[in-house]
Formats: sequence, C-alpha cells, structure tokens
Amino acid sequence: MGVADFSGEAKRERRGSTRRRKKMRRLRYRLDMTPLVDIAFLLLTFFMLTTTLITPQVMEMTIPPERTQVEVRQSDLLTLQIRSDGKVFYNLGTDAPQPITLKDLESLAVRENVRLKNRLITVLKASPNVAYGTVITVLDVLNRAEVQIAEQLAREGLRRERRFAIAPMTPEEEQALAQL
Repeated sequence: MGVADFSGEAKRERRGSTRRRKKMRRLRYRLDMTPLVDIAFLLLTFFMLTTTLITPQVMEMTIPPERTQVEVRQSDLLTLQIRSDGKVFYNLGTDAPQPITLKDLESLAVRENVRLKNRLITVLKASPNVAYGTVITVLDVLNRAEVQIAEQLAREGLRRERRFAIAPMTPEEEQALAQL
C-alpha cells in the first residue's frame, strides 16, 4: 500500500482529472423603485391637499374700539344670561329674567329683532363657571336666527344691521339667577 501524497502536484493532478465544474453565477436582481416613489408622492400630495382644504371653524367677531360707556335705551336691550349650570335666562329692557329653552330663544330673537327693526341690541352674559360649549351653543342659536331675521327685514325693505355684545356677569346678577 502506498503512502498518500498530499503535495501540490498530486492535488493538481486530481483536479485536472475530474470534470471541471462551472461556477454558479449569482443571480442579481434589481428592484425598480420608480413605482414605489410615485405612489409615495401621490399619497403625500393627497394628504397635503385634503388637510389644507379642511378649514377650522372659527367664529368671526369684530371688536369695536374700547369706550368707557355707551348710552343705550333699556327698551332696545335683550339680555341673555347663562347660569353656571348651563340654564339660559332672558329679559327685555328692565324686566325680570325668565328661563328660556334654546328652541324658544331662536324664535324670541327673530320676533324681537323684526319688531324693533334693527334697534335691538343683544347682550350675552355668561357665568365664569359655565361650560364653554354652552356659550357656543347659544351663539350658534343666535347665528341661525340671523338668517330668518335678515329675510324678514328684507321683505320690509330694510338691510340687517346686527348689534351684539358680550359683557361680564356681575356677582349680583349671578346671585339673582341662583335664586331662580
């Protein structure tokens, strides 16, 4: 028996004698990113356009220059007061405050504005502890009434001039409402 020869010559002989194997090629794939980028930009554009088209709901109010006092006839004054529990009261002129529902408030605003032909001044007084949403609800009711007021005044040939004020509620008024 022979001794195995592991020298370089023997290895070369063995390799040469066997069939030469082909090296396997690595399959390279190329990912085309163009459609992915197109979709990403389309989504980005869609979300940018839809978010800018949604406008926040803002109630516009014009604030007159600050004055110390304004003389107003009591007969032309509709005072709305909101108690801390959210109940709404109204009074015309110097009358005593009376409770009113929001549904009746709209018809009252329309009736009195048309009756006084743009002379009515609506004053809103809210307790400092009343929920913000309640005040906004009352303002929304008054804004809905404006459509009917403007239509009825237009039939009489008058242009609508809105007169509205928000005033602080005094502690005396708050105590008087608490007893009602």
